[in-house]
Amino acid sequence: MTHRPTTEAELSEIIASTETPLRITGGGTRPIGTTSATTGLSTSALSGVTLYEPGALTLVARAGTPLAEIETLLAGEGQRLAFEPMDHRPLLGSTGTPTLGGMVAANVSGPRRISAVGACRDALLGVRFVDGAGRIIANGGRVMKNVTGYDLVKLMAGSFGTLGVLTELSLKVLPAPETSVTLTARDLDDATAIAALSRALGAPWEVTGAAHLPGTGDTHIRLEGSAASMRYRAERLATHLADLGAFNANFDAEDTAALWAAIRDVRAFADTKGALWCLSVKPGDGPGLVASLPDTQALYDWGGGRIWLLDPSGTKGAAIRDAVARIGGHATRLRGADDLPAFPPANPVVARLEQGLKARFDPRGLLNPGLMD
Repeated sequence: MTHRPTTEAELSEIIASTETPLRITGGGTRPIGTTSATTGLSTSALSGVTLYEPGALTLVARAGTPLAEIETLLAGEGQRLAFEPMDHRPLLGSTGTPTLGGMVAANVSGPRRISAVGACRDALLGVRFVDGAGRIIANGGRVMKNVTGYDLVKLMAGSFGTLGVLTELSLKVLPAPETSVTLTARDLDDATAIAALSRALGAPWEVTGAAHLPGTGDTHIRLEGSAASMRYRAERLATHLADLGAFNANFDAEDTAALWAAIRDVRAFADTKGALWCLSVKPGDGPGLVASLPDTQALYDWGGGRIWLLDPSGTKGAAIRDAVARIGGHATRLRGADDLPAFPPANPVVARLEQGLKARFDPRGLLNPGLMD
């Protein structure tokens, strides 16, 4: 059974009146982790843009609004969601329609995360949601006394529906760039590639994408902005990196868009078998980490700070998580038959904070129980 409320009030009544744990979904495109709940609750019917002011760079929409609908609306005004949320369907073999609420609940952020625009949570201006007691809560509006002091916007982004069910989101949008260019170097080893990406990100040329694909041996750097400045910036950056590799520029904006869409959606691993992990580490630690995990395949994004790691055998989960923990990173399993939980265990201090938040927002333990344990 799956509930599909069409209004926020109906959603509130469903949660307030039930004693049955609920499996919260948006469009069902990101089946990451498992929950003990068997009754579904989908926000897909809570759909529609309620406010869009291009001049104010502001958009407000209900949680079940298809992401494609929002991106089409923004493109018509020469604007975009700057953090370029990925589409997990090719990677996870899922179906359905990506929604705004699902994007926020998972804090989905693409290659541009390393630039000034930041992550999905950094574009959020406000949220409305229903908590585990059925109470309707709005950031900046009717905020309950016992949650005063929390940054509800940041708190809900990445909570995967475990603290509340999102109903409406307010976001900052940004103008789309006039053009873009990709600089590519061939056949760099992992350590040299990450050194080049780190240097590029530290340079004043406003890099908005930095990735290394060991499978092809290609290292890519993206620049975006006005056509008048693009050639100058690309040439200066290539010169800045010349001792690490020969970076050649492709000024075809369509080629750049296609390449970075593939990097964003990790399409290199879309049709592969085995367990797939998303690792967050210090960029300089990445090459050594990957080298310590034989028979795996890696794709580096965010200048090496995010590593997509494929374990074809599906048996190296414990070794991966231990190796990442030793260098102060964390590892999330997106797919695969490994028996380990999808999300890494929190340290004792963070675990206590999480328990306190859960007690305040979901005192009956109804929302996606066990998903992030």
